[in-house]
Amino acid sequence: MLKDITIGQYVPGESSIHNMDPRTKIISVVLFMVGLFMANSLYGYVLVTLFTIAIILISQIPPLMLIKGIRPLWIILVLTLGLHIFMTEGQIIWQWGFLKITYEGLRQGVFMALRLVYLVTITSLLTLTTTPILLTDGIESVLKALFIPVAHELAMMMTIALRFIPTLIEETEKIMKAQMARGADFESGGLIARAKSLIPLLVPLFLSSFRRADELAMAMEARCYRGGENRTRMKQLKMYGRDYFAFIVMFTFVGISFFFRNGV
Repeated sequence: MLKDITIGQYVPGESSIHNMDPRTKIISVVLFMVGLFMANSLYGYVLVTLFTIAIILISQIPPLMLIKGIRPLWIILVLTLGLHIFMTEGQIIWQWGFLKITYEGLRQGVFMALRLVYLVTITSLLTLTTTPILLTDGIESVLKALFIPVAHELAMMMTIALRFIPTLIEETEKIMKAQMARGADFESGGLIARAKSLIPLLVPLFLSSFRRADELAMAMEARCYRGGENRTRMKQLKMYGRDYFAFIVMFTFVGISFFFRNGV
């Protein structure tokens, strides 16, 4: 399951989304979230679904990879769906004792579950189609446009955190295999028992994380890294026609989502 996490990974490609300016992709993700949270009707979610499928096809990222990235969230999705179904008041469509399913709860639960799926899918596409260096430059440029004084440092920390997600997952897999070879059992028992069996992983995982952080700090210091002050780039960010077209598409998407907000 840990290997299924796609956030933080990068897949090389030559699609239109791969070649976009990172600032365009970051702002587009924010606009997509705005349109997604505006959607509160059947027509709105049909629009979001079609738009998400179109983005996936244009990005040329294998859909199976994105589906695997959603699998670790199945517990959260089930809880979200269940809480809305059984705890939302409204028109009752099924009841057994104190348990009841309402039309409003079923509708809202499905919408919220889909919202989580689309959020994970789009954020995964951002890292899957953008290299860590370009992502850092894009985040820094956007933060500077917002007049944040420590934009470079914040962008660096955010990108390093994203970049280390696959590394920590790989390290966790290695520790699990080493402990399983010594007789540890991570798969038998119920959900609580399996969660307790993961506790012995925390100490070696934390030690490995601190060691990697120390090595990274020493490597950056050895290369005379001094933050963003007077820092230059070999490749300057530049927007092209496809980037402006993407902005037009995203603002249109937000506008249509707002139009369908109070639909069916």
